[in-house]
Amino acid sequence: METHHAIDCLAALAQATRLETFRLLVSCEPDGAPAGELAKRVGVPQNTMSTHLAILARAGLVRGERRSRSIVYRADLDHFRALTLFLLQDCCNGRPHVCAPLLADLLPCCPPKENARA
Repeated sequence: METHHAIDCLAALAQATRLETFRLLVSCEPDGAPAGELAKRVGVPQNTMSTHLAILARAGLVRGERRSRSIVYRADLDHFRALTLFLLQDCCNGRPHVCAPLLADLLPCCPPKENARA
């Protein structure tokens, strides 16, 4: 990811409604949520939510997919992962003890289960 694109992503998230919407979409993965439902859950008018979703989409953080009469939005986790990696690239400058607390916090909250064999 290039610096100017990271700035676009961060600018899109630097607003309370958009940040809340993005976090809500992350929690709705993998199914996503329609714009109307997002507006209701966040407590904003639908036209306001549409504007916020357009800004997040232009930054590459969300994707919309038409399903019947509505558009279902999903967080673009691959793009968000690229932003996160851009921010953390060489975070410790060769000093692993600096990264250790950060890496511990980033461990998955739901580690994959081992395949149980009968």
